[in-house]
Amino acid sequence: MFVVAGGVVLLAAVLSACGGTNLDDAPVERKSFGLTGRTLTIAAENSSVELVPADVRRVEVERQVDGWVMLGSGPDPVWRMKGDTLTLGVTCDAVSSDCVSRHRVKVPRDVTVKVDADNGRVSASGFATPLELFSDNGGVVVRDARGPLKLGSDNGSVLAERISATSVITRSDNGSVRLKFSGVPDLVDSVTDNGGVTIDLPAGNPAYAVSATTDNGTVSVDVPRSDTSTHVVKVRTDNGQVTVRSAN
Repeated sequence: MFVVAGGVVLLAAVLSACGGTNLDDAPVERKSFGLTGRTLTIAAENSSVELVPADVRRVEVERQVDGWVMLGSGPDPVWRMKGDTLTLGVTCDAVSSDCVSRHRVKVPRDVTVKVDADNGRVSASGFATPLELFSDNGGVVVRDARGPLKLGSDNGSVLAERISATSVITRSDNGSVRLKFSGVPDLVDSVTDNGGVTIDLPAGNPAYAVSATTDNGTVSVDVPRSDTSTHVVKVRTDNGQVTVRSAN
């Protein structure tokens, strides 16, 4: 019994000494990758990913990595391009560990971007090309986008602000959805399993063909409506409030 107790005390002391992670103080590394096509696919693990359109010919990446391990190896960062798929992230293989990273990716302006993140936030701003962004465990944030959007999260919120995309499709298993339009969309299709949906549409004309339902919550629609409108808004949530309204 004494040996076990001593081991527990030693383990607690080691974990306390390890402390936390701090990406703000981590060094910044940079690397560029060639891209042959017009679509960039990013597979990210244990990392936040920030996307920026830029006047560049190659995909330019900045990364910061921090972490600690006990009785194992890591943090082991990875960034590599195979075909048109860029893999980013960090892994640790240990009894106990805390490994994190973040990446800022500059993308040529004419490139479509698809992101599949395993554990981390995905954000993008200023894109005119299509975006398909998904996080398995983390929020998705898009601002000032003009291209078609497909956004989703298994466990996290979806936020899109100042968007003029004509088509926006969102899916969330566990998290809220907030869409703020600066231009009139042709199609909005939003589905959540557990979370509210709020959609702010440009004030005034045109009218919208709105279909909004929830199994457990309230529905509020305060925009001009017409079943024959070519501007379609479809919202469905199993558990949460639905609000479709004109922006102030």
